[in-house]
Amino acid sequence: MKFRILAALLLLAVGIPAQAAAAHKLRVGVTLHPYYSFAANIVGDRAEVVPLIDAGFNPHNYAPRPEDLKRATTLDALIVNGIGHDEFAFKIVEAAGMKDKLRLIYANESVALIPVAGSGGDMRAVNPHTFVSLAAATQQVYTIARALGKLDPGNATFYRENANAYATRIRRMKAEFMSQLTQADLAHFRCATMHDAYGYLLQEFGLQIAAVIEPRHGVQPTARQMADTIARIKDAKVDVLFAEKYFASKLSDTIRDATGVQMYSFSHISDGPFTAEKFEQEMRENLTTLVRAVHASGERH
Repeated sequence: MKFRILAALLLLAVGIPAQAAAAHKLRVGVTLHPYYSFAANIVGDRAEVVPLIDAGFNPHNYAPRPEDLKRATTLDALIVNGIGHDEFAFKIVEAAGMKDKLRLIYANESVALIPVAGSGGDMRAVNPHTFVSLAAATQQVYTIARALGKLDPGNATFYRENANAYATRIRRMKAEFMSQLTQADLAHFRCATMHDAYGYLLQEFGLQIAAVIEPRHGVQPTARQMADTIARIKDAKVDVLFAEKYFASKLSDTIRDATGVQMYSFSHISDGPFTAEKFEQEMRENLTTLVRAVHASGERH
């Protein structure tokens, strides 16, 4: 009897802290909608994924709010783009006093980046829109899963298996649409984009961009730049212009009227609620649009 009581006391002494530790779930912050999808599919119900800022705010001109600073102090890790698309996050982390405390996971650590020409300055500027891509997405998923596994070793295998399953779905999506594009006539396909968000996506399907309208995302070209772009579009015989879904622009209408290009819209995957399904849903829409544009271009020639 005494032995049973002693054993029970010992179990209570060592068991309660262990249970408490096991009950703690990582709080994983994310800066962009695709990273929410990546992380949510990796961690399942074994960690909490938390958007650093609420949906509906433009990350390009975002000013940190008190609630953002408070949220940052509750995180165990933060997944960042880190190459130009979420600079607001670093301001929040520093203002919250978490600069040397919060584990930053750089999603693009293993991604082959596309350089941006004519950026100026001493640093090599790169296209930060790696999240609008299937090939780059799978690399980011594995990078995130490895980093979370190191932070949470008890769930590392679970995270890795989920990452494999999610990456497999993404690769199958690519194969599905690649097979549709191989049946299209690409001999005369020439496209331009409103800004450089779709470079990775088009590159992985073997398609080149003849011109980018905006010198930087959200920056209006000068009259001279616009004239040069229109001339380049005409010279390259561009007949397709990809603009950003949800963001109408008079510039796109000007280009269309001056050149006769056909307009199509891609999602930047940066609008609406944060969900685990968003990346797959909106990339499928993008790829459906791409196939339609390519086939229509082939029919016109």
